[in-house]
Amino acid sequence: MNLPRVAPLGAPVLALGADQRNTVCAWHGTHWQLSPELGDLHTLAARARHTEWVHQSLQWMARETDAPLQCVAHDAHPDFFSTQHAAQLAATRAVRTLAVQHHHAHIAAVCAEWGLTGPVLGLALDGFGLGSDGEPWGGELLRVAGAQGGRLGHLRRIPLVGGDRATQEPWRLAAAVLHALGQTPAIEKRLGAKPHARAVADLLAKPQRWPQTSSLGRLFDAAAVLLGLGEHTTPGAALALSRAAAQHGPAEPWPQTWRIDAQGELDWRGIMAALLQEPDVGLAAARFEATWAHALADWAIAAGAAQGLRQVVFAGGCLANPTLARDLPARVAHHGLDVFQARDLPCGDAAIALGQVWVAQAFLRDNPTPCA
Repeated sequence: MNLPRVAPLGAPVLALGADQRNTVCAWHGTHWQLSPELGDLHTLAARARHTEWVHQSLQWMARETDAPLQCVAHDAHPDFFSTQHAAQLAATRAVRTLAVQHHHAHIAAVCAEWGLTGPVLGLALDGFGLGSDGEPWGGELLRVAGAQGGRLGHLRRIPLVGGDRATQEPWRLAAAVLHALGQTPAIEKRLGAKPHARAVADLLAKPQRWPQTSSLGRLFDAAAVLLGLGEHTTPGAALALSRAAAQHGPAEPWPQTWRIDAQGELDWRGIMAALLQEPDVGLAAARFEATWAHALADWAIAAGAAQGLRQVVFAGGCLANPTLARDLPARVAHHGLDVFQARDLPCGDAAIALGQVWVAQAFLRDNPTPCA
């Protein structure tokens, strides 16, 4: 895919994307070339496709320009295959690499698609991305200006008991939500059919150090489990929730069920408490999604006013949810802000490489020395 861009000439840059739904993106001059979706890089087949597209992208740049490759951009997660491939490629080509934080890249991808060059307020909503503090992020309020990205706020965090197992066993996320609501004794009652429910409840009751995630995707997974919507792994749980909401139809949000503190943290405990009190599963799913659209909009509107930013960008895989994709931007636009989200490109990780290229180009324009 070639995406023409009216902008100053850019140096040749290659970006190797993220781990899931991987794509590769090349930029030279005023054009991008974005690969099709290559798959999840934990599989050998996807790694082979990724490697081939890197080769094809380098050939494309060599045909189109005499300028040498300047930078290889990649995700900030050190264990991703794409990150390791970027290091190998940069060493072979004697160029530098640039690590781009995952959610910064999400917002930058939308900026690239719309040609936004000034500071924007970004709301990045997904399942996982390594944060600058080493924790798993996924519900982030950011200020993004080209190569600069700073965190303004995040969703209240929950522990991932068992680490990565929590994404494969979303009932662990449901247990963490119950614990956050002060209902730790209810974990075994609600989730007792799970073989380790009691052990997880005991672990949550003890002061242990688990990874803490701010992910909206993980909260949607937990909500699906709490509503009894099947034994799904990520992202199946959130899809089951979305289907239940769609089958019910539009519903009113639960009022006054979220709080935003002075540090920019959105506390969702009231939303989850309301979910547990709604006996109708379809209505609960629909009101849950509607409430999140209102809560996130209020969060963005308040931050935009505090930061003096009128352009608001929404990105991340959670924007595949029809309610969020429709109602969240509409509510923010109704308050007079300019809203942007993915138009022709995916909202999720398949656009990450484009965001990485955009950040790398901004970095090179701001810094005459190579990427570091």
